[in-house]
Amino acid sequence: MGRHTGPKCKLCRSEGAKLFLKGDRCYGAKCAFARRGYRPGQHGQAQKRMSEFSLRLREKQKAKRIFGLSEVQFRNYFELASKSKTSTGEKLLELVERRLDNVVFRLAMASSREEARQLVRNGHIMVNGKKVNIPSFCVKVNDVIGVKELSAGKMKVRLEKLSERQAPSWLSYDSEKMQGQVMSYPRREEMDTLISENLIVEFYSR
Repeated sequence: MGRHTGPKCKLCRSEGAKLFLKGDRCYGAKCAFARRGYRPGQHGQAQKRMSEFSLRLREKQKAKRIFGLSEVQFRNYFELASKSKTSTGEKLLELVERRLDNVVFRLAMASSREEARQLVRNGHIMVNGKKVNIPSFCVKVNDVIGVKELSAGKMKVRLEKLSERQAPSWLSYDSEKMQGQVMSYPRREEMDTLISENLIVEFYSR
């Protein structure tokens, strides 16, 4: 899947679920999915029976769109997860959750994963005191994620606005220092992403 340049709200409606691709708008009354929770297009409200293949494909597409990954990237994560001794599906979700852009989003340093990717690419994010501008960078336990000193002033107002969101239990966040820390690797019960990872494993294992 190449980079999507069309309306992001149509992606949520196509997948039949909120993917939270537009930050604050997704939490308010202006959310297109909340107002029109059916598929876009002339026949969007018609009930469509999905085959088993379609169900697995849509679950895979939904996961890719939530984390903003291409097919090649997502497939590479699956191949890496399949080599793990633990559950392939849970390992897959763990790997994509540990991406730096996702961690920045989870720490409420950005309103969406796309905004988080921009912050990382533009060099505003530090990991263990060193600038990292690779969104796919995989964080480890005890890694400290912060904001570059020269960027802190510009981002302070934005971070205060997002401070109502709480970081998941596998991360900790210090609002005064404007930095977070990876306390542990995410477990399945700590991930609030509405994805059926078993369907994704079945799709790639067919």
